[in-house]
Amino acid sequence: MNTDERDTKRFSVVARTRMAVALMVAGCLALVGLAVTGAAATPERLEFVQVGHWVYNDAAQSAFHVDGSTNRVDARADVPGAASGSQVAQGDDSGYVVERNRITEFDKSTLTVEESTPPPAPETPFVLEIAGGPYLVYRNAGQIVRLGDPAATVPAGGPLSRPVATGDGTVWVLRVDNGSICELPKGAAVLTCTAQLPPGHGGGLTLLGDRPVVLDMTGDSLHRVGPDGLGEALPLGIKLSPSAQVANSAAGDRLAIADPERNQLHLIDVSGLDQDRPSAKPISVELTKGSRFNGPLSSSNVVAMVDETRGEVLTYDATGKLKSTAKVPNQGAAPRLAKGEDNRIYVDSSDGSHVLVVNGEDGSVVDVDVDKAANSQTAGAPPAEPDPSGEQPPPAPPRQGPQQGQAPPNTQKAIPPVAKATPPGAPRKLSATSGDGSIKVSWSPAADNGARITGYRVSWPGGSTKVGGSSQGTTISGLDNGTPYVVTVVAENSAGLGAGVSAKAVVPGPANRPATAPVVTAKAGADGKVSVSWTQPDLRGGTLVHYLVSATGQGQRTLSGTSTEFTGVTGALTVTVRAVTKFGSGSPLTGAAGSRKVTVPVVSGPPTITITQVRSQGTSLLVSVIADGKGAPATCQAEFFVETKPVACSGATTLTIKDVTWLGAITITATIKTSAGTATDSWRGVPS
Repeated sequence: MNTDERDTKRFSVVARTRMAVALMVAGCLALVGLAVTGAAATPERLEFVQVGHWVYNDAAQSAFHVDGSTNRVDARADVPGAASGSQVAQGDDSGYVVERNRITEFDKSTLTVEESTPPPAPETPFVLEIAGGPYLVYRNAGQIVRLGDPAATVPAGGPLSRPVATGDGTVWVLRVDNGSICELPKGAAVLTCTAQLPPGHGGGLTLLGDRPVVLDMTGDSLHRVGPDGLGEALPLGIKLSPSAQVANSAAGDRLAIADPERNQLHLIDVSGLDQDRPSAKPISVELTKGSRFNGPLSSSNVVAMVDETRGEVLTYDATGKLKSTAKVPNQGAAPRLAKGEDNRIYVDSSDGSHVLVVNGEDGSVVDVDVDKAANSQTAGAPPAEPDPSGEQPPPAPPRQGPQQGQAPPNTQKAIPPVAKATPPGAPRKLSATSGDGSIKVSWSPAADNGARITGYRVSWPGGSTKVGGSSQGTTISGLDNGTPYVVTVVAENSAGLGAGVSAKAVVPGPANRPATAPVVTAKAGADGKVSVSWTQPDLRGGTLVHYLVSATGQGQRTLSGTSTEFTGVTGALTVTVRAVTKFGSGSPLTGAAGSRKVTVPVVSGPPTITITQVRSQGTSLLVSVIADGKGAPATCQAEFFVETKPVACSGATTLTIKDVTWLGAITITATIKTSAGTATDSWRGVPS
């Protein structure tokens, strides 16, 4: 049995531990095999590793399963009407076609659609196919959706970085706004936050030895994440830019970190993270200048990246050696990277017409033509097996001529019936780009399905138009700037209207406008600290790159989150925040500045307090004081047998001691505290 054949029969028990017991494995089928044949039920208390990968094909309006061990398409589920570029996530029994505005479930055994549900946010989620899942992580909205049993939507409270998941089904996320590192165990409905990055630090999560690790991109270090917070730092030995991306896990003993701003891929030695020894020197690989990259994504021994500008998949081993370069066919928008549970990496073309399968052991790449399988009547059927004996089948007996007295046989071939035309397929490679009060739409021709395409119907909220059958695009004018529009295109022939395909929402407006100004909040403390936070501004259709934060005498910071802190500040401080955005592969644009001026109190010395009067009022004593914090916020207390709670005090202040009794002369003590020290004053006499 070769490696690929073994892969198709791997499974895990409860904790998803891979077992290599040959007899038991030989009796188990991959989950997809069970789903397609329906010949057996999944044994109780067993969880099968999901072999292969599902992709949504725009042209066929169907989800297809690609078996990575055989590089063949072996299952198809028709899910008509899904938007172009939809993702597919698979669980134990169901698959899910995930759109920005809809999640459609299909049964993996019957390959039929079950139901559709709305997502918690209109954005493209990050998919995790793990035990108890799959999970959809809506990073901008801060929502985690579990599609497995029990289904749940878990709020994270803020935007998230790219998540990771351990083998026991625990999802780990990092809040980009406050640095909290949180876990969602399998089956849980509430996040538990166990660690936190230092204020103002950006980072990302990864796995080392199936344990969560955080990359502190501000401190250029790695830390284990444990129940008691962050572990000891492992210095990277390199300086990262704020836009660096860490791989999902290590390849061998090296962790891949891509730094596209510096055109480098770094491979960090992580073998010393849990050992008291220095790490080996980082390996740095130069990337193509001017290209935009997606990744890195790692298997056990391979690192994969997508050069979106060149439309190529690049694979490297743990030493940084380039193993393969492969073109992504028929790409429109950027290809999508996905890590399979079978230790393979899958690269989908934007329209689902091709899937590139990356071998997780040696980095080789195989192109699976999904379009070809979709158009074949035998798609998913196994190829004819050769005769194990090697013998050729016997030749057909020779055709006998007519016997004497018989008419010659009719040798004219029967005319095949003409297939009846059906409505056309969905337009392919649909794209929409914004203009000033307009949207430009383009597409590739739809399959005519036996009858010439007579036209395309283009619709959007508030209007529609029709163009000729040879058209491959149009421009919609008279739209409102700042309003999102979803454009749908449907092909038509003599048999009727075909399936529609929709582009992602587009917001018309003047091209490549910088972002508006963030709303900035700044709070000063007497200890010289200034805490700054801001809201995400209107990005005007662009993609956020980072924020530029500057303060008087403090220099400029580049941050991905929405808060930071300055220390050692005295006097007045003006804080300025600007959002940097990009449109496609264009140059970064610096947005308008949001600013806030704040004054930090300057402490001139230790505080003082003087008792000026003590009066009685029923069973209470009213102690009048003059409190001077010398420029710092102060709290004051009064004591006569009992001590009052600390209250803020400045200048003339009255402190009340309640529920006390006295006779004759008494002694009262007043105390003032600031960050610069403590002072007291005493008074003795008979209260007035």
